[in-house]
Amino acid sequence: MLPNKRPENMDRITTLELANKFISEQIALVREQVGDKKVLLALSGGVDSSVVAALLIKAIGKNLVCVHVNHGLMRKGESEEVVEVFKNQLDANLIYIDATDRFLNLLEGVSEPERKRKIIGGEFIKVFDEEASKLSGISYLAQGTIYPDIIESDGVKAHHNVGGLPKDMEFELVEPVRLLFKDEVRVVGRALGLPSSMVDRQPFPGPGLGVRCLGAITRDRLHALRESDAILREEFDKAGLTSQIWQFFTVVPDFRTTGVKNGKRAYDWPVIIRAVNTVDAMVCTVPEISYTVLKKVTDRILHEVDGVCRVLYDLSPKPSATIEWE
Repeated sequence: MLPNKRPENMDRITTLELANKFISEQIALVREQVGDKKVLLALSGGVDSSVVAALLIKAIGKNLVCVHVNHGLMRKGESEEVVEVFKNQLDANLIYIDATDRFLNLLEGVSEPERKRKIIGGEFIKVFDEEASKLSGISYLAQGTIYPDIIESDGVKAHHNVGGLPKDMEFELVEPVRLLFKDEVRVVGRALGLPSSMVDRQPFPGPGLGVRCLGAITRDRLHALRESDAILREEFDKAGLTSQIWQFFTVVPDFRTTGVKNGKRAYDWPVIIRAVNTVDAMVCTVPEISYTVLKKVTDRILHEVDGVCRVLYDLSPKPSATIEWE
């Protein structure tokens, strides 16, 4: 096991050369730790778990068992990308679970944000536990713990896969990036050949779109949220804003507003665009986005997303607003 304290003489991983050296060292350490035993990993598709998965595939190949749970609250194309990258390209031993109906049925009619979080987190644990119980010969549990997790939460990466992993899993941990900061993990990911869409992935809450589909989640509003978010990401990427803005996304509230579509009165949802810049997520500013870009995003959302008649831009900094709406 690696120590909890980052060695004072440890070089910051800022180049591919240093990243490749780190990868070689970790491959040797992982092989020494696990031998020919099997390792289980909850692969969310986020930066940390994706980098750990790619590294462990190099170290132990098929002895790594990855489980990806699609709770139906992922952004457009994310679960598909996990399958494409890890199963089709890296030939990972990947178990894909589409639990969309299971999660959305449990969330039906639930509007209180904290209760939604607990349902999503608790059900994730149940699904993962069920899948893990079907497997035999698992001796280790891999996690994408990084150094800030150790500092902030005494080494427990509770946010890594929505609600943490089952507490009764008595596996020894494998945490190859636990001494790295997030920017270093991204460099290692690039050295491992992971796509930029994974390596440079923006922060994404464990409950996923569940906290951006405000109030009680409905499938039609969730669809509008997923489609509008995809349009926003596509247009910001075209405008060169993806690398300039720390986080951006859309929100769809649980109320309707009057509008006009095809010459008739409509009663549809608004879509709210949220974008923030920050260093530590404690204080955030709102970037000034070109009106040309905002207009293009607005036009596309209004014409391409069913059930939407308004697009708004949230100008609220943190404080007093939080980054997420729920």
